[in-house]
Amino acid sequence: MKITKASHSNIDQVNFDNLSFGTLFSDHMYLCQYKDGQWQEPEIKPFGPLNLTPALHTLHYGQAIFEGQKAYYMKDGSIAVFRPEMNAKRLNHSARRMMMPEFPEEWFVEAIEELVKVDQQWVSQKDGFSLYLRPFMFGSSEFVAARPSEEYIFCIITSPVGPYYAGNVKVKVEETYTRSVSGGVGSTKCAGNYGAAFYPTNEARKEGYTQIIWTDHWNHELVEESGTMNIGFVIDDTFFTPPLSDRILAGITRDSILTLLRDNNILKVEERRIKITEVIQAAEEGRLKEAFGMGTAAVVSPISSIGYRGKDYELATPTDGYAARIKKALNDIRYGEVEDPYGWMYKLNPVHSL
Repeated sequence: MKITKASHSNIDQVNFDNLSFGTLFSDHMYLCQYKDGQWQEPEIKPFGPLNLTPALHTLHYGQAIFEGQKAYYMKDGSIAVFRPEMNAKRLNHSARRMMMPEFPEEWFVEAIEELVKVDQQWVSQKDGFSLYLRPFMFGSSEFVAARPSEEYIFCIITSPVGPYYAGNVKVKVEETYTRSVSGGVGSTKCAGNYGAAFYPTNEARKEGYTQIIWTDHWNHELVEESGTMNIGFVIDDTFFTPPLSDRILAGITRDSILTLLRDNNILKVEERRIKITEVIQAAEEGRLKEAFGMGTAAVVSPISSIGYRGKDYELATPTDGYAARIKKALNDIRYGEVEDPYGWMYKLNPVHSL
């Protein structure tokens, strides 16, 4: 792998006490091109513009996929990335569905390791901070014929982020617009899934909501996701979350949280189809204890209110509740505060003291 270091670092220009998520980028990026039927030699180079033309294939036909993950400064002074092999597998799931070449999983993990090591000073030691990693791939051929691209670029950029405080999350049950359909691309992290969600989300925000609870495309009865996160509900003594399907993204945070809930007997867990009317009835009867989203950015995002057909149902968001407990349990592993019994943290070795 070719590595070209930046002539100077921009880290001194960053105010780590006032970070806006995903708007500041570290000094280097990883690039690898696919052409002539194979991946070429990768390189790490200074972060900067890509030389592309208006005929760029992905601008016209949307062959673009991405991942989201984080690197953490751990208690023992090491730097570790959370479950990178899972992101590699999910990227390739997306690639297969979008008719794009798979990126070798071992190359993916090596790319993450080498890029973070080059920019290790960007992994803040401040409590609750991390380095957000954005691997992505797009069609880089330059033609406007309606067929798959023949060339692709795989790239990784990184961004320092702080604790994610979104305040109270009010969600509206969406019964008009649809995030995904059976046989579609809902289980992939393709760019179009997110672009298509902006309009209905903005409409909900005009009504005072933060995000949407997406429901099924047949008759909008079944709960699927919340915004860009997986979702779950604590009803009585059980945590309910929709089962994975080709309409729902296989969240790595979701998988980790379900593992912790089961292994530590925090709550019973049921992955099954959930009707929104079931959730509303539980809220009306006082049996809906908590609800929260699960994702890379916030880890756990407690929901304080659910809007359904003109009525808002208020929910508790206790500081010592289930959402808070599971978030702490996961973050303790990520920052090395406790033993990692699952081998989730991929430590970069060697990384010199920052």
